[in-house]
Amino acid sequence: MISYQPLNLYRQFQQAAERFPEVAIVFDKTYQAFPELGLENTYAQVFAAIQQRAYQLAAAGISHGDKVMFYKSPAFDTYLLAVAATALGAVPVMPSYHLPASTLDVFAERLERAFIVFDEETAERVAAMERRDLVTTLAVADLLTFPAHLVAENLLPEDVIQYMTHTSGTTGIPKLICHTAQTMGWRVAWQQTIFEKMTERNLLAFHISPVHSRYNIGVSSAIGLGFPLLPLSSAKTQDVAETLKRYRPMALETHPNNFVQWAQLAKNNSSVFSSIRYYHSTFDAINIGTLRAFLEASKENAPVFMQVYGQSECGPMILRYHRLETLGSTSGRDMGVGLSGYTEARITDENGQPLPVGQNGHIQLLSRGRAVTYYKEDARFQENVYGDWWDSGDYGCMTEEGTLLLKDRQVDVIESIDSNLALEDFLLDQLDFLSEVVIIRDANGAPQPIIALAEGAVMDWDAWWHQVVDLPLLKEPILMAYEDIPRTATMKVQRLKMEAEMKMKNL
Repeated sequence: MISYQPLNLYRQFQQAAERFPEVAIVFDKTYQAFPELGLENTYAQVFAAIQQRAYQLAAAGISHGDKVMFYKSPAFDTYLLAVAATALGAVPVMPSYHLPASTLDVFAERLERAFIVFDEETAERVAAMERRDLVTTLAVADLLTFPAHLVAENLLPEDVIQYMTHTSGTTGIPKLICHTAQTMGWRVAWQQTIFEKMTERNLLAFHISPVHSRYNIGVSSAIGLGFPLLPLSSAKTQDVAETLKRYRPMALETHPNNFVQWAQLAKNNSSVFSSIRYYHSTFDAINIGTLRAFLEASKENAPVFMQVYGQSECGPMILRYHRLETLGSTSGRDMGVGLSGYTEARITDENGQPLPVGQNGHIQLLSRGRAVTYYKEDARFQENVYGDWWDSGDYGCMTEEGTLLLKDRQVDVIESIDSNLALEDFLLDQLDFLSEVVIIRDANGAPQPIIALAEGAVMDWDAWWHQVVDLPLLKEPILMAYEDIPRTATMKVQRLKMEAEMKMKNL
C-alpha cells in the first residue's frame, strides 16, 4: 500500500540512492551538464553528480528562495539540474526550450529577480530578451567551471511553492503553474499506486518533455520504487529504434502524438517494441489504430496500454487499460475512470452545475494533487476553481458506466461536429497513409482538415473522399508536412495558432 509523503525532489532522490544505490539509469547520449556521467550509471552515481551541480549552483550565487529558469535543450539533465537546485531551497522554473524570447521576457517580469540557466540550444533566444535586466544569466558551460565546495542542504517548507511548470501555451502566453511538496506528493502516491501493479522491476523507457509537470512525478515515482530508467533524449524514429533494440525495456511512456509518430515503425519493424509489456500514454487520448499497432508489436505475455488523461494543474487523473482483446469494443475517446481516493471527474454547464449522464459539457476534475496557483496570475487560476473542483477547459460527457468521454477543448468546439478529436481518430484509424489529422475552423467557422502523410506514403484522394462521404461536411484537406504543424513542448497541436494563420491567409 502506497502512503502519501510530501515530495522534495532532492530529498527523494537522496533516499532512492540510499535504498537502491546500484539500480541503473541509462542514457542514450552523454549530457553537457553532467560530463562525469557515462551512458550507463547507477542511482548513487547520478545522485553524487547532482550534489556536485548543487554546490556549483551555490557558488554561482543561487540560494534559498531564488527562482531559477532551466531553459535549455530538452533532455534528462534539465531535470537533474532542477533536482540540484532544490537542495539549496531554490525554486526550479521549467520553460520549454522552444519558447521565444518574448515569452521569456514575460516570465522574467512575473518572477522579478530570477536566474536563467541556458545552453547552446537556447543562447540566441536568451540574448534576444528585452528584459535581461531582470535576470541573471548562467550558461551550463560556465556553471561547470565553478568550484564544488560542500554546501549544507537548505530545503523549502513543504507547503510553499517548490516547483513551477507552465501551461501548454495553445491559447497564448503560457501561465506558470505552482506546485508544492504537498501537491506533488499526492501525484506521486497516485502514480506509485499504478507502478506497484507491475510485478517486475525492469527497465522503464520514456520520452516526455522534461519541463512537463508529468516528468518530475514520473521520475520521482519510479526511483522511489527502485525501477531502472532509460530516458530517451530523441523522438526521431531511427534513434528510438536503435535505443530500444539495444536495451530492451519493459515499459515505454511518451506523449500521444509521439506514439502516433512512431506507429509506422511499430507496424513495419515490430521487433523494436517486442520487449514492451507496458505502454503508457501521457495526459491525453490516443486513437485505437495506434494502440493496436503497439500492442501487436509486443511479444510479451498480455501486453497492456495504459491511457492516462490529466492536466498539468491537476496531475494524472483518469485512466483506462487497453488490451488487444478489448480494442474492438472500446472508444479511444473513452478515458476511463478516476483512481479511487485520489481523483474523479464530473460534467457541468458553464456555471459549474452538474449535468446528467450523456449530456455534453465542461469537464471538471477533483484532484488531491491540484496545483496552488498561477504565479502572479491567481485571478486567472481562480476562474477555473469551483470549490474542490477544477474546470479543465475540456469538453465531454459521462457514460452510463461512469467513464469519461473526452470530446474537445472547449475553445475548439465546432458547432457541426460532436467531437473533432473523435473524428480525427476515426480518420487516422481508417487511412493508414496519414500520420496526422487536425480539424480546425476556417475563417467562416467551417471544419477544415489539415493532414500530414505517413513517411514514404502517397496521398490517396479516392480513399479520403470515400471515407468522409457520410461524415459531417468537411472542406478539402490541406496537406502539411508533419514537422511543420505547430506544436507545444508536449507535442499538442496549437490549433488556435493554425486558425489565426489561416485567417491571415484568408483560407
